[in-house]
Amino acid sequence: MRRPFLLAALAALGPVAGHAGSLMLAASGEDLATRGFSAPKLTADGWALAFSRILVTFDHITAWQTDPPFMADGPAISGAAHAFPGPVTVDLVAADASDRVILATLEAPEGHFNALSWAMVPARSGDAAGLSLRLEGVARKDGQEVAFSLQTTDSVMHFCGEYIGDTRNGLVTPGGTAALEITLHLDHLFGRADKPADDPMNLAAPGFGPFAAGGTQTFSLEGLHLGHVGEGHCHVTPL
Repeated sequence: MRRPFLLAALAALGPVAGHAGSLMLAASGEDLATRGFSAPKLTADGWALAFSRILVTFDHITAWQTDPPFMADGPAISGAAHAFPGPVTVDLVAADASDRVILATLEAPEGHFNALSWAMVPARSGDAAGLSLRLEGVARKDGQEVAFSLQTTDSVMHFCGEYIGDTRNGLVTPGGTAALEITLHLDHLFGRADKPADDPMNLAAPGFGPFAAGGTQTFSLEGLHLGHVGEGHCHVTPL
């Protein structure tokens, strides 16, 4: 059953007049997805990871123009809403040179889309059917090699503020194309050896050790907060 805050957000959607440009939405697992965890960016417990596929399914994707800016401190986003089609399943390993997979490009009205809401949900069909996130690959440590397939069925909703990165995203101008990005930080699952052991991320991340037996294993998204917008944070709520 959909939560009341999701129903309210979906009810706010509708056509927005004055189309002036385009809004391109991408997803990224950054270089940790495309190039894996390798020295010095090993997992917090010292494993090297090479991914063959990272399948993730997104739905209920909405870009927002909010005033004042949304601070990602709860689920209550208000403003002009622009919905993207879904659900859509992508492989974050099969990304472009910027480590991004394009989800959709839509006409959009002029203005600054400074908030983004989206869900990770189980896929309805295909290799990831029934799973919201599936990571496949090989882990290596101290001469040991482990093939793994890690998967979760959890559904989680994200309410995110403005993208934070090297450039400012979401600014639609007449005839122009603005970008938005859903970002998954895999180090919130595996940690990072190049960061201090007492870094809050490393303290919360399970690392690869719990999965070192290899094969197909399940995990929970609870408390991991993988979803971001660049370095921008999101409020995360289970569905």
